[in-house]
Amino acid sequence: MFTGIISVLGKVEKREGARLSIRAKIKKPDLGASIAINGVCLTVVATKNDVHDFEVGPETWSRTSLGALKPGARVNLETSLRMGDELGGHFVSGHVDAPSKILALAPWDKDFYRLRLELPGSLRRFVAEKGSVAVDGISLTVTEVGPSWLEIMLVPHTLSHTNLGGRKTGDRVNLEIDPLARYAVNAARTLRSRR
Repeated sequence: MFTGIISVLGKVEKREGARLSIRAKIKKPDLGASIAINGVCLTVVATKNDVHDFEVGPETWSRTSLGALKPGARVNLETSLRMGDELGGHFVSGHVDAPSKILALAPWDKDFYRLRLELPGSLRRFVAEKGSVAVDGISLTVTEVGPSWLEIMLVPHTLSHTNLGGRKTGDRVNLEIDPLARYAVNAARTLRSRR
């Protein structure tokens, strides 16, 4: 479980077969530890000299934006939530619902940016204005929802401390809906079906 508060930015060192190597200055993780890379929960299989290796299966490569990563790409890292840690964002599972495309990333107001993302129809019912979503693992607040898109306002800190500061229109990102929204929608559907 994660919070969507990015611990550190890292860089892709290399990608060979099923192995993804990320260079990042984090406390040396235990083997088997869970770390979210761009919002995807991965398991540490090796770590040495600030390079952390993860094994990524074919399903994860194809169903997330990780498959498009190249050496040098900036990635968001978050270590897993521990009992007693502050929950600064929202509950994030690290199980990506869908890749999404940046439709627009443009200035909104002084130092603030508007991020518009495509929203798959299957996820539309889980997303609400002022609700939470995770984009590349970053806990963000939805400012507007359209029929096939959602918008978020990015504050300067998010732009400077996450990989969104280097993104552009057309880039692919990972989208995870708020798991509490999923449970609420499913509970409401179950109640309606029992009437």
